[in-house]
Amino acid sequence: MTRSGKAAWVDADWPAPPGVRALTTLRHGLGISQSPFDAFNLGSRCGDEADAVIQNRRQLEAALQLPSAPRWLRQVHGIEVARFAPPPADAGGGRERVALSAMEGKSTPPQPSPAFAGEGEPQADAAVTSTPGTVLAILTADCLPVVFAAKDGSEIAAAHAGWRGLCAGILEATVAAMATSPGDVVAWLGPAAGPQAYEIGEEVFNAFTARDGRARMAFLPTRPGHWKVDLYMLARQRLLDAGVTDVQGGGLCTISDPARFFSHRRDGRSGRIATLAWIAR
Repeated sequence: MTRSGKAAWVDADWPAPPGVRALTTLRHGLGISQSPFDAFNLGSRCGDEADAVIQNRRQLEAALQLPSAPRWLRQVHGIEVARFAPPPADAGGGRERVALSAMEGKSTPPQPSPAFAGEGEPQADAAVTSTPGTVLAILTADCLPVVFAAKDGSEIAAAHAGWRGLCAGILEATVAAMATSPGDVVAWLGPAAGPQAYEIGEEVFNAFTARDGRARMAFLPTRPGHWKVDLYMLARQRLLDAGVTDVQGGGLCTISDPARFFSHRRDGRSGRIATLAWIAR
């Protein structure tokens, strides 16, 4: 809740591990973006004015009193996972390291504070950290945000699971990138295109069912060549196969709730909500 009394985010509805907080922002309550990005758009690549996005992100940090600036990603619907780690002990308080899964563990320092929104962001669709105070951030407008946490609060992760990334294995890649055993992880499924509203065609249906016949349970025929798809069910199937059995959330539909959420499928041009997770210092 902001000082104006308006809600600007919704907290994750899960049994939060000690010291871990996770939430998803709403489209109103904060922000200065104009239509169709009104008002609290946090995405830097959806067509909004860069200055507005910068101001919105600053408002986010202030309202939540975040321990650090969110680690935004350049999301590409892939399966790369970024790990944010503390600087080496001999770095004299230098910047944290960023390692991408596709780089075979090679680490690169993050860029300095960007001159404009979107600059210097690592290309990845998920992130992992065990560093208290590091804020992970995922941007969505119908795709599924998933937050992971070790049940003892020692490690967190966040993933962007659009249908392409979900099918390709972004959730499995995120679980594999965590040091925590999958059985000791709890996951939260944030707001996404819900099964009552998300209609897809043969490309999506074939992509999932060709890979795993059980995926058919998540598709409801609507008309020739079209189905309503349950992203939450597909995600739960994948997480279970990866060893994560404690999965929470999955009840908020972005398409059906225009008062609270941006939706690319519903509106075409649209802003982005952010799902954040961090371990308290």
